[in-house]
Amino acid sequence: MNDTDDALEDEYELLSVEVGERADRVATVAIERPDARNALNGQVRTELKDAVAAAEADDDVRVLVLTGGEGSGAFVAGADVTEFRDRGLVEQREASSRPRVYETVDDAAIPVIARVNGHALGGGCELAQACDVRIAAAGAKLGQPEINLGLIPGGGGTQRLARLVGEGQAMRLVLSGELIDAEEAREIGLVDVVAAEDDLDDAVYDLARSMAEKSPIALEFGKKAVKAGSRMGLEEGLKYESELFVQLFATEDKDEGIEAFLGGREPEFKGK
Repeated sequence: MNDTDDALEDEYELLSVEVGERADRVATVAIERPDARNALNGQVRTELKDAVAAAEADDDVRVLVLTGGEGSGAFVAGADVTEFRDRGLVEQREASSRPRVYETVDDAAIPVIARVNGHALGGGCELAQACDVRIAAAGAKLGQPEINLGLIPGGGGTQRLARLVGEGQAMRLVLSGELIDAEEAREIGLVDVVAAEDDLDDAVYDLARSMAEKSPIALEFGKKAVKAGSRMGLEEGLKYESELFVQLFATEDKDEGIEAFLGGREPEFKGK
């Protein structure tokens, strides 16, 4: 185990971490606050940012799965509202300084899969939106109920949500605070896959395993290129995609992939 393995598997107070136990080169980070339904308080946010950075730095991790600890009935039930009670504008502006956990997840060089094993509400829904793929258990509910507190989503929920589901559906969820089930979330594009509870791990780790077999450089560039599609104009995005594509021709992984294909064998990518 290398130093980055040690860093990723450090003991966290409010997270549990597994590396390679469900699938090779796949790390799983679970939030463990069952008494608060895994609500995001300051400590969870700090520990999550550290764990994501450690996963990125670990050469043996190519895919990260984020999930809620079992037994809470939640992926993340929202922000810890008790922290809001005594905050004014100045305090909240400081707490909202970037990069927050949402940007840390969104900007991660490795693919991040949200294993939505229960309710993903408010900040939890925003955390799922910051991930690259969302796979939800059939019994999960998702939504942005901040409007019920006299607030709006502040972790990207007005921006990423609209890009995922369209402006009208985002308006419906943000302005009503309505919660929707996993199947409706899939229908509108907020969730990518819905699985029965007993099948959730198969759906998550089959996909994670498939990704983790690929070149880590190509994974990083593919993630960047796809995200560019919603953040750049078409012509700018096409140029960006082309440049990333060309850069991969300087990698050993490209040579290995082509030789393996022509030789009828499985490639052994090394991230070089």
